[in-house]
Amino acid sequence: MIVGVPKEIKNNENRVGITPAGVQELKKHGHKVMIEQGAGLGSGIADEEFAAAGAHILEDGAAVYAEAEMVLKVKEPLAQEYGLLRKDQVLFTYLHLAPNLPLTKALLERKTIGIAYETVELPGRELPLLTPMSMVAGRMSVQIGAHFLEKSQGGAGILLAGTPGVKPAKVTVVGGGMVGTNAARLALGLGAEVTVIDVNGRRLAYLDEVFGGRIKTVMSNSYNIAAEVKDTDLLIGAVLIPGARAPKLVTEAMVKTMKKGSVIVDVAIDQGGSIETIDRITTHTDPVYEKYGVLHYAVANIPGNVAKTSTYSLVNATLPYALKLADRGWRKAVKEDQALTQGVNTAEGKITYQKVAEAHGMIYIPLEQLL
Repeated sequence: MIVGVPKEIKNNENRVGITPAGVQELKKHGHKVMIEQGAGLGSGIADEEFAAAGAHILEDGAAVYAEAEMVLKVKEPLAQEYGLLRKDQVLFTYLHLAPNLPLTKALLERKTIGIAYETVELPGRELPLLTPMSMVAGRMSVQIGAHFLEKSQGGAGILLAGTPGVKPAKVTVVGGGMVGTNAARLALGLGAEVTVIDVNGRRLAYLDEVFGGRIKTVMSNSYNIAAEVKDTDLLIGAVLIPGARAPKLVTEAMVKTMKKGSVIVDVAIDQGGSIETIDRITTHTDPVYEKYGVLHYAVANIPGNVAKTSTYSLVNATLPYALKLADRGWRKAVKEDQALTQGVNTAEGKITYQKVAEAHGMIYIPLEQLL
């Protein structure tokens, strides 16, 4: 199979869809790898390293799309890339289609096989290709929040850890999954007072045990969320429903009660966001805006800012699945691997992931009908 890796064009997205080790593995399996010139530079990978591993370096992304039978990316294609997609071409990347109708329509019109990292799901609801970036984004959310709490950044001028005689900042994490757990871990390590809110009582019990009772756990409902949000300094939205829009759990009325100079970081923004007052996606170039005296951070590709770590962490997880798709072809691969079956969001001009269809009020066709 011809595997293509274009350069990411999303604002300050420095990750790349393959590493030299990944190129070498694909080559060992008999596949041809085409990489756009400069695609790895943001992750510290020179073209020469890719070439030494056996990749062919092409001058532009259009050439990569034109050659590739499977395109490996990190983030979803942007509008200027839609026309480069082809019928029966496999696109293997983060798609986040539920809040993105234009991309959904483009994949259907082009009849592209859209396989989303974020919906590849193992038994037990484990999301192996979302997990590494959830870890990064969760940890980064605290680092980011601590930065914007600084007075020079427009925040209240609060140190997360406080000092002897001065109480630490309160960090509230809405969602106790992979993002939330990693956010809580880092916030606790920095000395903050940490509260995690989740709808799953068993998950809260697990977190209480893991953190040795050092974090506060709260059952998720509107009353409890409102009470916790009111006096928090850093609020982190970490809610995930695989493949679906994130629910708006923190309302505008709740945000209005927050202290001036407090900070919200919504990690769920790539799935539509869980904070009602976040009504736009921001970028690494212009990451925050103020509303009701609260700084809102809504960057949809947080891990792209620590690209060297993120690229290697992501490809460690995605490569085994990319090899299955390349070795067997997408049809045989998804028949033989139920996790990959869950990853297929579009095929042959049809939506094959139910929550995406529901998000857009469109027809859902079970993948089994197309195989």
